[in-house]
Amino acid sequence: MTWFINLISKTSQVTQVMVSLAIIISAGYLVSRLTKLAKLPNVTGYILAGILIGPYCLNLIPGQVIGGLDFISDIALAFIAFSVGEFFKFANFKKSGAKIVIITLFEALLASLVVFVIMYFVLHLNLAFAIVLSALASATAPASTVMIIRQTKSKGDFVDTTLQVIAMDNVISLIAFSIALSIALSSILGNGISFSVIAMPILKNFIALVIGIALGFILMWLIGHKKNSDNRLIIVVFVILLFCGICSILDVSPLLGCMAIGTIYINFAKDEKLFLQVNYFSPPFLLIFFVKSGLGFNFSALFSQSNALGMSLVAVSLIYFFARIFSKYFGAFLGAKVSKASKSIQHYLGLALLPQAGV
Repeated sequence: MTWFINLISKTSQVTQVMVSLAIIISAGYLVSRLTKLAKLPNVTGYILAGILIGPYCLNLIPGQVIGGLDFISDIALAFIAFSVGEFFKFANFKKSGAKIVIITLFEALLASLVVFVIMYFVLHLNLAFAIVLSALASATAPASTVMIIRQTKSKGDFVDTTLQVIAMDNVISLIAFSIALSIALSSILGNGISFSVIAMPILKNFIALVIGIALGFILMWLIGHKKNSDNRLIIVVFVILLFCGICSILDVSPLLGCMAIGTIYINFAKDEKLFLQVNYFSPPFLLIFFVKSGLGFNFSALFSQSNALGMSLVAVSLIYFFARIFSKYFGAFLGAKVSKASKSIQHYLGLALLPQAGV
């Protein structure tokens, strides 16, 4: 396919982007039709499509275009986070809040602890890498889970609990990962670990949360009683994109604040129709987001021996993969058991918290 890339590279940048987006969307759609036959979720098809058309397989997308699509990730996650906020209704949280917090603490902390112990004390990886992986282990990707729930049209207590745990899980994970990354970078650069290294990520996430809460009220005021669905959608897209821009300036993830926007809106405006409109608008962004995740899959880096790790990355990945599955499942099981959740939540919630696609 080198001739195709050479042909595209001679065109204008706008043409390259348009053709690349057309390839990404069509490949994602077509491969998801095949994975659907195998009873797999669309997310799986999107990621496989990205690997297939990416630089390490057919190489259909120019490298500069792949790098230029980074902003899609923030936009896709922002819309997903806003949608997750719908499930944080204060009335429901008063009834099940303690249960959600207990389950989240068990599954998130056990996953981090088990992965850190294995990576640092068993595999003897360097401290910086072990800390970052342990923080990453606690996270569950909300986009994958929400898309699967939408695809299967699932509803009920199990779905509500899953989404509430994922939302709470992301609050813990975002802060933990921000701190872990700061500690790791300070360790590598030899700057030492100071109070500011730990406090700054927490402060930035707190600022993003406060701004998100404020924008939730502003969104409610802007929409008011507008009946025109086009205007309502324009306003919510404007608010979400504005918040993504603010988070980009702060160098912080938009997830937490967007969840806050959705939570404030659903609790004070009590308008579920807006979330349905967003759900109709966001699928193309999510498709591009997951295909782009597949585009970055580097086979050669995965299977080559790493001098920094002392072993191949695929070996570390597999050990991380199974350690996280074990700890996530039993952490959720123990948390559900302690909080006296239903049997279905005890036995199956851990499995629903495993996705990390695009995390």
